[in-house]
Amino acid sequence: MSRIDALKDFLEEDPNDSFSRYALAMEYLKLGKHDAGIEEFNTIVKNSPDYVATYYQLAKAYERGGRFAEAADTYRKGVEIATQAADLHTRDELREALTMLEGSL
Repeated sequence: MSRIDALKDFLEEDPNDSFSRYALAMEYLKLGKHDAGIEEFNTIVKNSPDYVATYYQLAKAYERGGRFAEAADTYRKGVEIATQAADLHTRDELREALTMLEGSL
């Protein structure tokens, strides 16, 4: 059984398992299936908006696809969520990534 199949099985049992959904999204990205990865990340954002790790990876996936406005919006939302969660390390990483993106446009 592939990792993707195993993760899909976990999600059949618990569709709100953000950890498994995040891992599935990352597997899709590794295989170059960016749209599928983005879809999984967006499901996490919808169902578990406080899962802060999602915002960085989702924004990076948008960047790789040339979707820079969506990437910037995702970084900004992630900064907001990380700030609310008092996750200063993630907040700072998101701010830095946003600054780098804005500097390259």
